[in-house]
Order: sequence, then C-alpha cells, then structure tokens
Amino acid sequence: MTRRDLGRLAAAGALAAQGAQTAITTYKGPLDGFEDKVNPVDFDPVAYTLERYKSAPLKLTFKAETRKDAEAWQKKLRSRLVELAGGFPQERTPLRAQTLEKRDFATYTREKFVFYSRPGVGVLGYLLLPKNVSRPVPAVVCIAGHGRGVDDIVGIDLFGKDRPKPDGYQYDFAIQAAEHNLAAVAIEPMAFGCRRDPVTVKRGIGAVSCQPAAGSALLLGETMIAWRVWDVMRTIDWIESRAELDAKRVGCMGISGGGTCTLFSAALEPRIKAAFVSGYLNTFRDCIMSVSHCIDNYIPGILNWAEMYDVAGLIAPRPLFAESGTNDPIFPIAGSREGFERVRRVYQVFGAGDRVQHEIFEGVHEFHGVKGLPFLAQALA
Repeated sequence: MTRRDLGRLAAAGALAAQGAQTAITTYKGPLDGFEDKVNPVDFDPVAYTLERYKSAPLKLTFKAETRKDAEAWQKKLRSRLVELAGGFPQERTPLRAQTLEKRDFATYTREKFVFYSRPGVGVLGYLLLPKNVSRPVPAVVCIAGHGRGVDDIVGIDLFGKDRPKPDGYQYDFAIQAAEHNLAAVAIEPMAFGCRRDPVTVKRGIGAVSCQPAAGSALLLGETMIAWRVWDVMRTIDWIESRAELDAKRVGCMGISGGGTCTLFSAALEPRIKAAFVSGYLNTFRDCIMSVSHCIDNYIPGILNWAEMYDVAGLIAPRPLFAESGTNDPIFPIAGSREGFERVRRVYQVFGAGDRVQHEIFEGVHEFHGVKGLPFLAQALA
C-alpha cells in the first residue's frame, strides 16, 4: 500500500467521523438563532484580515518602467526583505563537512553528507551525481515540502529502504533532477525529517516541528524563512568546495514549503542562477491570508512593503519557472495566475520576458515537472 493509498483511507475515515459528528449536533456556536440581529461576517477574522489587505501599504511594490529603475527597486526591496526576515549571520563559520555514506545506483551515485550551517546547527543532505556526464556538473539545490523531509525526494520510503518507484506528492523530484543530468543536492529543511526535536519525533515520521521552531524564531525577531534560506546559502558554499560540481551553474527547486524556500533563496542569493518553484507562487492574499498554513510561511510586516510577486521579482532577470495545479486547495489557481502575471511584468521591464514561465497543469498540490525540469536543465546548461 502506497502513501497515497494511506492518505485516501485517512481522508475517508476523517469524513466518516465528521459525518457522525454532524449527525449528533448541528450547533455552530453561541450566535445560532441570532443571525437576524448580528452580521456573521463581523465575527469572521479571515474576512477582517482580507479587508485590511485592501489598505496594505505595499510601499515597495514594483512600479518601475525602466531597467535602471527596476534594478534600484530590487536593491531597496532586497535590503528591506532581509531586515524583515530577521537578517543573516555576519560570519560564515567552518562547514565541518563530512561524508556519511556513498551508494551506487544505475544512473547516479548517492552520497549522504552533513555540514554545519552555523554553530550547533547541523544540515543533512544527499548528493545525487549523474553518471556519464562531463565534469564539473551543474548543481541544483532541492528542497522538500512538508512531510517526511529529504528522504521523500530522493526515493527513500517510510522504512528507510529504497522504493522502486516514485510516491507521494513530491514524486522523488531530486531523482528526476539527476535524470536531467543535474547534480541534485537535496538538503533536509530545518524542522523536517532528521532535523526535529524529540517530542515531535515521537509523534511519527511525518510530523514536523515547524510550530515550536518557527514560533521561537519569531520570538527572537527572526523567521524560519531566513533560517532555511541561510541553509541554502551554506549549501552553495558546500557546492563550491566540491570539484565535481560547477558552482557557477547552481539552481534551486522545491515544492510547497520547499517552493517557499526556493523563491526566497533565489530572491536573496545571487549565486542561484535559475529557480523552479512548484506549488507556491501565488499572492499572500489568496493563500497565506485566506487558507490555514504552517507558521513557517510568515514574515512579520511584509505587506507593509511588498507582495509575494514582488519577492519573486527580485529573481529577475535570472530564469524562473513556476508550476501550479488547477485544483491546489492551499495555493488557489486564481492567485497563482495573478501572481505570475505580476512577476512577468518585472521580467518584461528587464527585457527578459522569455526567461520566466508558468505551467498550469491539471492536478492538486503535487510536483509535476513536465516543463519545469527541462527549463531548469536548459537554464543551467
């Protein structure tokens, strides 16, 4: 039985339980029966926040009409975004990198490695290095979305074994990258997989510890987004230490939470030459503000300055590909369409309209890659 089958069974069980509860009571709350005396919308906090959105300052939203002005805008917004996210360490401490294991597969080798992105913060990763490809190989940092973490994008199942075919919503996209002759450097995001606290580990292999970790980051005046982006930056430092990898041709890709990290990393790290964002590009209004999301998505005060499409515009004129499922329930397609159109305007001002693409496919919140992977491979060729 696959993870997808298990998911369907769990969903069916939840629906059955919900139906049973509905049969017992239809009571919604203390305003029942008083609808003629009050306006229910006045008690809806999401409606309130969406109304507030209409007057969000967006002081640094994109308005430039020339490339010179666009570059000046990027400089201002990038600096502000780093500040809002909580900043980055001033010092790049030693990576202390080491290889834990190396295995051979039919078309690639898989190396398990670790390094330290900052004192006391270990990062685990896998290097999937394609065979029969001239060295040095262009590399792509691969970032998993919420779930089991990096294992779920390099073909490792729930029991730590190699699975025969892709499964789950991420479809082993790091392996797919290697199949496109890219060296996939897949890292474990903070709060996923092996980078979780003991309490969360006891809850099961798929539980994530974003809530305590990202919440703590906010208490410290920082954000999980900045912590994960810093890990990507240090991963590129690691890539620069490997002779078989071409540090001048580095891309970044990810889905869902990995797409979040990819977009912000590419916006803030110029060494990333191309980006592939799956299941994320949207507007803050339509997804993060309107649908329940993990706390790791939030940057305090960002709507005072910019929308998601402005952040994506910081990647211009470097190649950017985004993909969206028509039935994605947490990143609604209307918001994805609008977000992309706003990003495309930035690229057009840069004279690089051909370097940004958006594929809309029939599907849900899942990795597709049909056009995105060839785009990324070509951009890094």
